[in-house]
Amino acid sequence: MSENSTPVILAGAAGRMGLEAVRAIVASPQTRLAGALTRQAGLGQDIGILAGIEPTGLELTNQLASVLTHAPAGTVWVDLTRGESAYVHACQALAAALPVVIGATGLTPAQIEDLRQRAQKQQLGVLLAPNFSIGALLLMRFAQQARVYFDWVELIELHHEKKLDAPSGTALKTAELIHAVKPVEHAGEAHPARGQQVHGIPVHSVRLPGLLAHQEVIFGAEGQTLTVRHDSTHRSSFMPGLLLAIEKVKGLKELVYGLESLI
Repeated sequence: MSENSTPVILAGAAGRMGLEAVRAIVASPQTRLAGALTRQAGLGQDIGILAGIEPTGLELTNQLASVLTHAPAGTVWVDLTRGESAYVHACQALAAALPVVIGATGLTPAQIEDLRQRAQKQQLGVLLAPNFSIGALLLMRFAQQARVYFDWVELIELHHEKKLDAPSGTALKTAELIHAVKPVEHAGEAHPARGQQVHGIPVHSVRLPGLLAHQEVIFGAEGQTLTVRHDSTHRSSFMPGLLLAIEKVKGLKELVYGLESLI
């Protein structure tokens, strides 16, 4: 940790993704942990011990107002909770003049638009990232390139059984980016067995134990198919992208949806 390291307040610190983020933030010389929030789990415990590393001197708390009041200069708010909580937290962090990184999915279009307006008014960065994995971001880019040459496309996303939202935020963003290249004209009629149509693209969601985060985009044309697939087998795969998001959001003055536009 250097004198110029970025202070980070982490909401959702006691979750599986949160604990992985704690380890990454503490290990990086570019960041330092300035606060760790949880709703209930681990209250009062040293977040370092809970994460399996050296004690940090920071206890898990649910006192959001107090944490914001004592935030060091230059702090970035990172939220790894869920949709509604992440939205409420982001509003309060922006009001306290903190840029915000949101790794939660499940925010409504109205909530995203409200955060967009708040960020613009405050001239602060909000980075809404459905996926922090660099590999997943490259999958989106490769899918856009393939879309130029293929008219037919379907998407399959697979996650662990505890993931609540479906389709995933990554799948929704991928479909949006593919559609932006060329609208889909061959989706066919909607049918329960054919996936949920997103921008005309059938999206199939799988939730099973043993999975973490996986996605494949299948393109079809006469006599050939092309499959672009990415697999995250451990949450450590998200950490380089998370650290990049913390660095990038400091230079933003608006809401940006998707880390892929900043790499």
